[in-house]
Amino acid sequence: MNFLNTIIEHKKREVAAAKMWLPLERLRPMALRDRKRRPFKQKLRRPGINIIAEIKRTSPSKGTIRSDLDPARYAAAYEQGGAAALSVLTDQAFFRGSIEDLQAARRASALPVLRKDFTIDPYQIYESAAMGADAVLLIVRILSKEQLTQYLTLSRELGLDTLVEINSEEDLEAAAEAGAELIGINNRNLQSFDTDVGTAARLSRLLEPHQIPVAASGIRTREDIENTLQAGIHNFLIGESLVRAEDPVQFLQTLLGR
Repeated sequence: MNFLNTIIEHKKREVAAAKMWLPLERLRPMALRDRKRRPFKQKLRRPGINIIAEIKRTSPSKGTIRSDLDPARYAAAYEQGGAAALSVLTDQAFFRGSIEDLQAARRASALPVLRKDFTIDPYQIYESAAMGADAVLLIVRILSKEQLTQYLTLSRELGLDTLVEINSEEDLEAAAEAGAELIGINNRNLQSFDTDVGTAARLSRLLEPHQIPVAASGIRTREDIENTLQAGIHNFLIGESLVRAEDPVQFLQTLLGR
């Protein structure tokens, strides 16, 4: 089964419904209003290990991870543990996330927050700014080159940083042509949901000096981090293992080598 196609078809219907409930002409002023922005990309330029700690309850490949997850409590714990930023799933149908999860997490910490969702329409970028996100995820695999360029431009106009996700050489080429700088290398193939933890190390060697790699998916141990560091990657997006941890503060500090 191609999980990604299923998710995208549902997302199209979801966005169409959102536009009916809150038309773009009403959403746009909300996205353009002044707000206190937190630097997401800047945090990942810092030397040393930077972890984007993720908040998610479930996933299509893993099922329920933590059904009783409190986004505010986890956001505070991640900040205490030394995370550089937060990632919050807002997809409801497949990940049981919500806009309210993102807003609760952002209120509970001073960390910049990435809205992690399947962005297929400019409406969602305006929505991200309006809800208070500091960055958005753009997945190369689900966008045309024209869409990727357009969405990067719109994000900059709205004061949002962008994490552009790739999983192959072809994805990287498209990201580079669009001018993407912060590159999330997903070890998980979103079409099959198979994971290869060597993907990030392999593709990071093809990046230009100005591009910033972030390894995502399959990072569960300090050893995984040390192996990835050898490829020159010091930014990591970690979700499942953190959410499953009995003590996320202690687990984060272990991952950071403290």
